[in-house]
Amino acid sequence: MNRVHIKTYGCQMNERDSEAVAALLRARGYRIVADEHDCDILLLNTCSVRDAAEQKAISKATNLLARKRKQPDFVLGILGCMAQNRGAALLDQLPDVDLIVGTQKFHQVPGYLDNLQAARAAGVPVGETIVDLAEEAGSQNTIRDHDLADRQVSAFVSIQQGCNMDCSFCIVPKTRGDERSRPMDEIVAECRALAERGVREVTLLGQIVTSYGRRDYVHTGGVTPFVQLLERVHALEGIERIRFTSPHPRGFKQDLVEAYGRLPKLCGYVHLPMQSGSDHILRAMNRPYTRARYREIVDALRAVRPDMYFSTDVIVGFPGETDEDFTQTRELFEACNYDMAYIFKYSVRTGTPAANLADQVPEETKEARNQVLLDVLRRNSERRTATLIGAVEEVLVEGPDQTGQRFTGRTRGNRVCVFEADSRLLGSLVPLKITRASVSTLYGELVLAGIGHPAPAAQS
Repeated sequence: MNRVHIKTYGCQMNERDSEAVAALLRARGYRIVADEHDCDILLLNTCSVRDAAEQKAISKATNLLARKRKQPDFVLGILGCMAQNRGAALLDQLPDVDLIVGTQKFHQVPGYLDNLQAARAAGVPVGETIVDLAEEAGSQNTIRDHDLADRQVSAFVSIQQGCNMDCSFCIVPKTRGDERSRPMDEIVAECRALAERGVREVTLLGQIVTSYGRRDYVHTGGVTPFVQLLERVHALEGIERIRFTSPHPRGFKQDLVEAYGRLPKLCGYVHLPMQSGSDHILRAMNRPYTRARYREIVDALRAVRPDMYFSTDVIVGFPGETDEDFTQTRELFEACNYDMAYIFKYSVRTGTPAANLADQVPEETKEARNQVLLDVLRRNSERRTATLIGAVEEVLVEGPDQTGQRFTGRTRGNRVCVFEADSRLLGSLVPLKITRASVSTLYGELVLAGIGHPAPAAQS
């Protein structure tokens, strides 16, 4: 009765949290299984960014409770942001859930499961649902263990949790708590250990990753703590690529812009949330920058790396958004020429300031504006993709594709590629000539000259 399946909803932070829980559970003797039908314990790691994400998790949990009625020993737990947001109130809809654990208590999950298992083995009634939503000092330091797949060559590294930005539409400060950074030495040691296990690419994660260490470390020679961390990870042998997400435009000071010119391992890809191109709406969102400042950041980054790839987040239909506000968003969206974007129709999140704003935008207007930006994005992506046909791109060979017949990897610009290769190249940086493309995937052929060395074998 120790087989665990973890189903993750939402962002890369949630993926990283789930992986850390899996590593802790393996160390405690639990088996992590890929098929939810093969498990004795199912944990849902949930998202609260939009109401639809919460409803999806609640629907899944409701269906699983039917299984629980047939299998009384089956254990169902709800973890993460929805657990933190809704807490014990979830029991009104899901009365038979065994475990509700918030975002600062992931590391307690193995102990709680041990207690549940021991009680059932002894024939002792389990009693009330275990609910733990408390804040815990230092909890950001517990997301450090990795449950790597065989010959995995890329990994997420959590460097910071929580958010102090208080955007009026966002539930994250409630679900993730105040901004908290991990010690720099511990992060660097984690990245070094990953490199020794064969990882070639790390993605540094945080709710506002560019705010890393701003209260804990001094700015040295005009270099912020986040850029200091980038420099130290860049110096590690074995790490060949560095990415990060999610930043805030406020964090793109001159030192970070210049880092793209002097740190070759820092991939030329930036996720830069815009949210709106209207100064009026940005003020209502409590976003501390203007459309002009946002454009300055984009232009500065392209001046350092002309081939920089950009993605963004945009919310359409924020309360009070007029036709003119949206026109300004569309114009800035077109001007920035994004390669990828996450375009959301505003949805009310109870507990956020924006939930109480007047002038809510009709759903049909949101849908129309959403479609306009999606059409712009499609044209931008097609235009960029056309320039890649016939070009040679550096690709990190990550593993077999979904068919198992070919291999997959990503360019420095974060484009997914599919190609034929030998398994000996796993973990190598290879030159790939792009021969064709779909909306989301590039296809190519290896250029044999200049192929990099494979990643070192993982240490046992």
